[in-house]
Amino acid sequence: MGQFDALFQPMNINKLTIRNRVVSTAHAEVYATDGGMTTERYVKYYEEKAKGGLGLAICGGSSVVSIDSPQAWWSSVNLSTDRIIPHFQNLADAMHKHGAKIMIQITHMGRRSRWDGHNWSTLVSPSGIREPVHRATCKVIEPEEIQRIIGDYAQAARRAKEGGLDGVELSAVHQHLIDQFWSPRVNKRTDEWGGSFENRMRFGLEVLKAVRAEVGPDFVVGMRICGDEFHPDGLTHDDMKQIAKYYDDTGMVDFFGVIGSGCDTHNTLANVIPNMSYPPEPFLHLAAGIKEVVTVPVIHAQNIKDPNQAQRILEGGYVDFVGMTRAHIADPHLITKIKLNQVDQIRQCVGANYCIDRQYQGLDVLCIQNAATSRESTMPHIIEPTSGPKRKVVVVGGGPAGMEAARVSAERGHEVVMFEKAPELGGQVTLAAKAPQRDQIAGITRWYALELARLKIDLRLNTAADTAAILAEKPDVIILAVGGTPFVQQNPHWGADDGMVVSSWDILSGKVEPGKNVLVYDTICEFSGMSVADYLASKGSLVEMVTDDIKPGAAIGGTTFPTYYRSLYEREVIMTSDMALHQVYREGDKMIAVLENEYTGQKEERVVDQVVVENGIRPDEKLYYELKADSVNKGQIDIEALYAAKPQPSLSLGDQGYILYRIGDCVSQRNTHAAIYDALRLCKDF
Repeated sequence: MGQFDALFQPMNINKLTIRNRVVSTAHAEVYATDGGMTTERYVKYYEEKAKGGLGLAICGGSSVVSIDSPQAWWSSVNLSTDRIIPHFQNLADAMHKHGAKIMIQITHMGRRSRWDGHNWSTLVSPSGIREPVHRATCKVIEPEEIQRIIGDYAQAARRAKEGGLDGVELSAVHQHLIDQFWSPRVNKRTDEWGGSFENRMRFGLEVLKAVRAEVGPDFVVGMRICGDEFHPDGLTHDDMKQIAKYYDDTGMVDFFGVIGSGCDTHNTLANVIPNMSYPPEPFLHLAAGIKEVVTVPVIHAQNIKDPNQAQRILEGGYVDFVGMTRAHIADPHLITKIKLNQVDQIRQCVGANYCIDRQYQGLDVLCIQNAATSRESTMPHIIEPTSGPKRKVVVVGGGPAGMEAARVSAERGHEVVMFEKAPELGGQVTLAAKAPQRDQIAGITRWYALELARLKIDLRLNTAADTAAILAEKPDVIILAVGGTPFVQQNPHWGADDGMVVSSWDILSGKVEPGKNVLVYDTICEFSGMSVADYLASKGSLVEMVTDDIKPGAAIGGTTFPTYYRSLYEREVIMTSDMALHQVYREGDKMIAVLENEYTGQKEERVVDQVVVENGIRPDEKLYYELKADSVNKGQIDIEALYAAKPQPSLSLGDQGYILYRIGDCVSQRNTHAAIYDALRLCKDF
């Protein structure tokens, strides 16, 4: 552990001692139910991080202080009512018994929300200027409303304190109400709340005064700020240093959390939670700049994923605490594994942003590669050995579903044989990593490869298993995770059987060389189509990306599609929506792609060298149907037991022959998380 000494140095914030320098910073979890209460799922999600050795968690990103700051549509924590206090007491007790500290971020969202739900609130902002990302209109806030909301902040802080939490963080970032007042970009007022620097600072200062008056000098009150809005007419780094010093000089702020970039446009939103296309800690310099002008501790969290990186940042004195938030979503036991010299066993975040992209769709935060995260009531992070019979488990297919099935079965103590026809593990993850912006997703496979080697499973690469080879192992359980194949035959007019179209797999795998002038038709609108278009353009192809959906990449989340758009626009990719690929035919040495407008039926033609189709996959079912008839459970998974996280009843039939299950894309195409989740919830009870 010596090489990570800086991580484990305790440090005080106000009079509160944090046992190490690692923080899970505020993020919206979308778990607060029953009117915004921190119920069991919420508590267990944070308690797992405390069990894993985390020093400080700041929960509840964008937790609201007022009833006119909507929270219901994305299930944020509601601090506008005393109902929250006993729920906080449960949360605080769960964290404290494991030695961790817990705070909550409190805010009024101002214009940065939606009005169309729950109370159907009228949103407010300093000057009534709408916010692009949420497409929400708002009114000009009146002085009486300003005073009411200042009081709401104070009462929210009181509720946090009475609930036993260790502090609050005032959100003045992401264009919430406090920094809406700061920014001349959106604050055009000419009264005491706008215009001069002091006037623009006034709302935040009055909030801080009211909170301090309510909670006293010893309760921790921090502030999360942006280091630079990255807008030509926004707050610059020098502006933010001036603002930070202004509030630090009051003596009422106990810490600053600093991130880079505003996020009130789609393009800047992608900066705030940097995905795998970004370099490590891209905005550390902004946090370091703020640290130069303040006297209290500074926390920074943006793309800090591994302990070596965190150690270097702390040793360099850039900040006082490192936020490893997505790192703890991927592996809440990260700190304990460092202490036990198990760094290679850390399931490291790959920056897929599946977690945060779900949140921006109003869905609960989940990890692409750790299906136990946020399911702590039913799914184990640590797999315990079975107390029942030891079984021979044969897994066919080395993609995400197969790798998780093999890992969990081996952790349970079973003898595992895995067949994989390719020379390496990974399946579609390996293919996805070929794309320019997706290379880090290979980290999922690297972790599994290390774990399967540690668990000493019998891994047989370059081996395409057939029925005879599988049955020769005399298995008790067979798990098929063989995936599928690109579904380019759906429309016979595409001419797939005559080689007139190729799949995205063909291009990314290198099986087919990129053409000079390429039409990419993407009807799925997730990562594969965007990735292959980006890949082709990076190789010098002239590319038009066509979809029958509302826009290319329509199913890709809000922190991820902008990074694709930046790259595609830079590489002059033409993006065409609302057009279906009707037909492909040859004309000399060219391909003619006939497109049909989704709404008018009007047809257009494109003359190209190559047509690439992304239409998802069809399950590979051959092995399943060969093995099904002789299996004791006829290949069936009891879905009531599966969905209830209970053992499969068919496991009791093992003495009558082999049990057969299939998981992942060889059942139906979904995604990496679904494949891993199905494997975990099936195999955890073997």
